[in-house]
Amino acid sequence: MRSAAADGAREVGVGPHPEPWPEDPRLDPALLAAGDRRNVEDRFRYWRREAIIAELDEHRHDLHVAIENLEHDANIGSVVRTANAFAVAAFHIVGRRRWNRRGAMVTDRYQHEIHHPDAAHLIAWARAQGRPLIAIDLVEGAQPIERTPLPRNAVLVVGQEGPGVSAEILAAADTVVGITQFGSTRSINVAAAAAIAMHSWILQHAEVPAGPLR
Repeated sequence: MRSAAADGAREVGVGPHPEPWPEDPRLDPALLAAGDRRNVEDRFRYWRREAIIAELDEHRHDLHVAIENLEHDANIGSVVRTANAFAVAAFHIVGRRRWNRRGAMVTDRYQHEIHHPDAAHLIAWARAQGRPLIAIDLVEGAQPIERTPLPRNAVLVVGQEGPGVSAEILAAADTVVGITQFGSTRSINVAAAAAIAMHSWILQHAEVPAGPLR
């Protein structure tokens, strides 16, 4: 459903749908008329936002991701975008409610967002829900994520670029894991670390297709 532009560059999305339009309540008449250039999979072209969310809700993984937002970290959007790609059930913002959504590439519109004013609120929520907190940080005693079983209903927690996961969450975490590194740098970007952690969970719990992805 993708077409090439006149200059040879790949054009994102699709143009107006030929008439007569399909009779499908999931479709948005405005998108059918004007075209759909959104950052969505081709199977969702012309769908209403609410219909996409409802479809994703049928297949989301039982995984949550929490991001501490103490210093307006610009990486949060990238973490949310990855959470959408892996069909994470919900993402949590801990601390400041406002965050830079540019890196999310509008994927946050299709995710469930939960806000916690502070670490204590997240910890209490996780305990009430019976969800283990898994902190992702390279600190003393962290277990290699490559060899650590991750609970199916885990809440993966990442901190800020630089300071990492807060001491309060590290102390309350059921498990602290780190990503094994082999180079000279002390750490990797927090958005990259979150992506690796989510994919580690996917490898342990998700049904991965046997054939080509495209």
